[in-house]
Amino acid sequence: MTAKSPTLNKKPLLERLRIRLARMTTGQIVLTCVMFVIFAWVILALMVLPILNLLATVFFDGGRFSFETFSKLAKSKRAMKALKNSFILAPTLSLTVGLVGISLVLITEYFDVKGAGILRLGYLTTLIYGGVTLVSGYKFIYGSNGILTTALRQVFPAININWFQGYWAVLFVMTFSCTSNHMIFLRNAMRSVDFQTVEAARNMGASQWYILRRVVLPVLLPSLFAVTILTFITGLSAMSAPMLVGGTDFQTINPMIHDFANMTTASAKSLSAVLSLVLGSATMILLAVMTAIERRGHYMSVSKVKTKIVKQKIHNPIVNILVHVYAYLLFIIYVIPVVMIVLFSFSDTAHIQLRQLDFTTFSLDNYKALLASSSAYKPFLVSIAYSVVAAVIVGLLVVVACRYIHRQRNTPSATVLEYSLMLPWLLPTTLIALSLMLAFNQPRWYMFNQPLIGTLILLLFGYIIIKLPFTMRMTKAAFFSLDNALEDASRNMGAGEFYTFRRVIFPVILPTVMAIAALNFNGLLIDYDMSAFLYHPTNPTLGVKIKSLTEDMGTNPNGMAMTFVYAVLMMIISAIVLYLVYGRGGKDNVKE
Repeated sequence: MTAKSPTLNKKPLLERLRIRLARMTTGQIVLTCVMFVIFAWVILALMVLPILNLLATVFFDGGRFSFETFSKLAKSKRAMKALKNSFILAPTLSLTVGLVGISLVLITEYFDVKGAGILRLGYLTTLIYGGVTLVSGYKFIYGSNGILTTALRQVFPAININWFQGYWAVLFVMTFSCTSNHMIFLRNAMRSVDFQTVEAARNMGASQWYILRRVVLPVLLPSLFAVTILTFITGLSAMSAPMLVGGTDFQTINPMIHDFANMTTASAKSLSAVLSLVLGSATMILLAVMTAIERRGHYMSVSKVKTKIVKQKIHNPIVNILVHVYAYLLFIIYVIPVVMIVLFSFSDTAHIQLRQLDFTTFSLDNYKALLASSSAYKPFLVSIAYSVVAAVIVGLLVVVACRYIHRQRNTPSATVLEYSLMLPWLLPTTLIALSLMLAFNQPRWYMFNQPLIGTLILLLFGYIIIKLPFTMRMTKAAFFSLDNALEDASRNMGAGEFYTFRRVIFPVILPTVMAIAALNFNGLLIDYDMSAFLYHPTNPTLGVKIKSLTEDMGTNPNGMAMTFVYAVLMMIISAIVLYLVYGRGGKDNVKE
């Protein structure tokens, strides 16, 4: 076959473009040009150019190509130890979270365990609080001045009060804070297990352990592989837990990037850049592995008509008792921090300092103090404002982008737009934040020659970037699930494109758009990783404020009381959002 002429390849594309322009009104052409400029600016100015600038910082020293920054990294004991710690934490965390996560799903969905409904609520508490708030709760229980440590000192005066510190403390906290994906995705996979297959295996004499190992778990493997890779990436990108309970002996990559980035020397900033590049490279490799796994064959039932799984009774009485003990022990570990945070939020500072509960002292004074002091409620308002504005902007951008991708599916422009907006999914939050810091610490022509470092808008840009991929994926699914007959009928009745979108299409996808916006708001409200790099010094976010208060937990009872109030209010907001999204049919609106 002979190669096609470039001219022949270009003609159809140019002809299609000419026909499209001929069909468009002047207003539509102007609007299309404006949207093209906006998306080109968002993609190039906020994502591509900052990443290229970060690469230039790493590989170009004094205007010439060099690997000197990597040699500096190799000579830095702190940096190399952080790298080592991260690559120790990631695989072990994947193992512990996998074991605990699988057991949670089996306890609540597969085995007949008494009180499974209550247990499920306890295991799902990580969905309403997380990040620095969750770590502060565990530190309040197990830290050097924590409730458990204070009680143990009364029995064992010689106990080391810093026992909950270092690698094992970080592993413990993150193990019980990272099982949310298992409770969401593995639960859904468990519900796809065909009970007829389980019954057939049992009728053939197979034991419960054999059925679990050879019939049930293979169905869960695709989801299990995916959440394991995500857990590995979470371990590599750990920040809050190493900062608060890692101590001086166990710091990981992200806290080290944060420390180096806040130093004034150029060598420290270059080290933070190369560390973020290493983290980003590891993340992209792992995501590539996850994608390859997803493209392999899927496990499925051989039955044509699936029947819902029936919970299995554990026949061995000793095993049954051990499983129940284990289930409720996990429940206690999950629930105690939440319960203690809520109870102590109503306590006075004296009893908080003593780590003692006295119900006669309970009052709303801590909540009144939050409302009475502008410095106390300001971080809450700052986070709410950032979260709302970012969620709205991301929603608008993605709806417009998905509309274009849906209309121009399989065209080069639609493909480029889609993959460009998904780019942040390949990069860890730290790398994105650092690239923005290094890119906008000086005037840039594409930012109207204004340095953005230390301004309010830089954190907003960071929030928008990190929420684009998730919003893009979910909104695109909503668009492609639309019935094309609706749009065709509207067009046949003479309605214009904008009118059709506004009155026919948008009302259908609105529940999904609102659900995604609510989830984005929920996630940004408790953000710390991005905020730690880009927040305005006089306008700290809630995550930054809680982290600073948590560091003084042992000496500042007023700060601790305020931390508890912040945590309770965030949990209430998160619970309301989750109820609106999932409790009232939202799970049908948000589709993968």
